[in-house]
Amino acid sequence: MSWLVFALSGPILWAISTHLDKYLVEKYFKDSNVAVMLVFTALTGALTLPFIAWHDPAALALPAASATLIAFSGLLYMGAMLFYLRALQSEEASVIAPFYQASPLFGYVLAYAVLGETLTGVQMIGGILVVTGTLLVSWRSGAQQGFKARTTALMLACALALAVSSLIFKAFSLRDEFWPTTFWMFAGQALFGVLLLAIGPFRRQFVNLLRSNLGALLTVNAVNELVNLGGSLGMRYALTLAPLSLVQAVGSTTSLFVFGFGVALSLLWPSFGRESVSSRDLIRKGGAALLVCAGIVLITR
Repeated sequence: MSWLVFALSGPILWAISTHLDKYLVEKYFKDSNVAVMLVFTALTGALTLPFIAWHDPAALALPAASATLIAFSGLLYMGAMLFYLRALQSEEASVIAPFYQASPLFGYVLAYAVLGETLTGVQMIGGILVVTGTLLVSWRSGAQQGFKARTTALMLACALALAVSSLIFKAFSLRDEFWPTTFWMFAGQALFGVLLLAIGPFRRQFVNLLRSNLGALLTVNAVNELVNLGGSLGMRYALTLAPLSLVQAVGSTTSLFVFGFGVALSLLWPSFGRESVSSRDLIRKGGAALLVCAGIVLITR
């Protein structure tokens, strides 16, 4: 059961981060390239490297081939975030979140093919309930029904990249321990930031944003990156304790928490949230929450 605590920390903290991402995109990146936001993510990863190396010096002794492949998983993770932010630039957070449900589906196929992981029938039913519940809570009817082709393509690419990144992380964290694997994954994320800053237009946008909104941008981004980092570490640690497909099934509850926080924002701070709080939608979301809870009970048996 301890793995579930770490696994749930991911979707809860990521849901908070999703709303912070949407605020940042609308406030500072509406008309600029959202890739610049990833420089802050890369910087956060780079700042953790000395602490991880101090905590576990074995991180620096990893074979070059292993370190390179793990760093590639960090590059994949950042690529997934780029797809996600581009989709978020034109859609609401609650529209984007359901597409994360594709990640555990990709993850199950990859884990079965590469790691030889299998699930019991009860656990598979639990995973289906979790995915069904989160899709139900995310469904929109009427004029907003369905998704745009561009959004679908971006988020499916995001989900696939996340699944492959998680697969690589799990494979190496089981063999080479958690912190050395985390070190080189963050190194890959830092490299992604360096590559972005090497591109002139991105570098100029980054500098201009810092000059015009230094205090507010750094404060909100710092909080957002710490929240996102906490969720990522929780989920990655859960990968060392439980099958990839189960951890990603629990991770798929992100959209449920996105809706929950969106409703809370709509009621308490309407200027920051635009979720529907009609009785029909609240009943639908409550039913979805029960499905998700039932699914989590089944997959932890």
